Parts: sequence; C-alpha cells; structure tokens
Amino acid sequence: MTELVDTYWLYFLVGQYPHGPLGGLALTVVLATLGLVLALPLGVLLGLARFSPNRWLRLPVTAWVWVVRGTPLLMVVFWAYFFLPTVTGRKTDQFSTMLIALIVFDAAYLAEIVHAGLQALPRGQLQAAMSLGMTRSQTLRSVLLPQALRHMLPSLINQFVAIIKETSLGTIIGLSELSFIANQINAQVLVKPVEIYLTLAGCYFAMCFGLTCVARVVEGRLAR
Repeated sequence: MTELVDTYWLYFLVGQYPHGPLGGLALTVVLATLGLVLALPLGVLLGLARFSPNRWLRLPVTAWVWVVRGTPLLMVVFWAYFFLPTVTGRKTDQFSTMLIALIVFDAAYLAEIVHAGLQALPRGQLQAAMSLGMTRSQTLRSVLLPQALRHMLPSLINQFVAIIKETSLGTIIGLSELSFIANQINAQVLVKPVEIYLTLAGCYFAMCFGLTCVARVVEGRLAR
C-alpha cells in the first residue's frame, strides 16, 4: 500500500491538475462546499415558504420538497445530465451538472431543517414581535430566523457530511471526483483493488468523522 500511495498520492489528491482539470479529493471538497453554500439560500427560502401561513405558497413548496426528498439523488443527477442540454441547447459539463443536482436535492433537505428550526421556537416570540408592530416578514428576518439558524448549525454540518458522500455519484457521469479517480487508479493497477478502495474509504471516513465530531462539539456548546 505504501508503494501505491507514493506513486498515486498526487493524482488521488488533485487529479490531473495543473496539467489538466482539477479532480480527486480537492474536487470533492470544492464540489461539496459549493453545493452547501449555494443550496443554503434556496433551502432557507423554501423553509420560510413552508412556514408561511399562505397556503397557496406553502402547499406547492411542501409538495416540491416532498417529491425531491422522495427521489433518489441518482435520478436527480440523470435529470440534470439529460434535461439541462435540452433546455439550454448545449451540453452541460459534468461539474456543473453535478453541482446543480446537489443544489436542487440538498435544498429540499435544508428547507426541512429550516422549517423544523422555526417550528421549534416558542410561538410567543412571533406573537410578541407582531404585537409590537413588526410585520411577519420583519419578525422572521430579525427575530426568528437568526435564532433558528444558530440552533441549526449542527444539522448544517451533518448535511455537509451527507453532501460529501453524495459527490461520489459524480462518477456515474464521468466527473473526476475522489471515487472516479480511485476507479481510474484501479483500472491502471488492476491487482490491488483492496488497497485502493480501503484508501478511498479511509479518505471519506476521515472527512465525515471529522465533521461529525465538529457537529457534536457545536451541539454541546449550544446546549450549554
């Protein structure tokens, strides 16, 4: 395994970069980070819509969230991969396709996190703020949402863990993320699949376990 790591460690970390596109572990981290950062605003908006008293806004958004959450991410990736070129008239690259799929998919889960965070707050806060003359939107923006987001931090970190694991599906469409690079190395070496995929599993475990520990620390501090 030591010889394998010495030979392919750079390819495993960054793919063909700087002589080609970025790949490997670096691309996985970049894709997961962008997926969470870009899905969060959409998730917040959808969560607020789920919390809205207006049924004409709440019900369609709720239905959309349930449909996306009930659909495997692999299907969302396929939809993005085959549907986007039909709409835009040009082929979308693998990175953009996977990023869009992650944003759409994880925004639905983040919407439920936001919705649950808002529902967990005492109802009296909403009523008290509105009795002081604040509108519902002002109350959500200035009173409820800041508290909800603070309590949602552990869940957001856990969602980042989920996104890291979800990026592995990019190998289906030829995206050179961590799993794809491991498959490429295995195709070249042929005789060491156990060592290669143990290394792959170790990388995912290190990232996910580390973030899970961070989430536990944040949760403990919030509880205190």
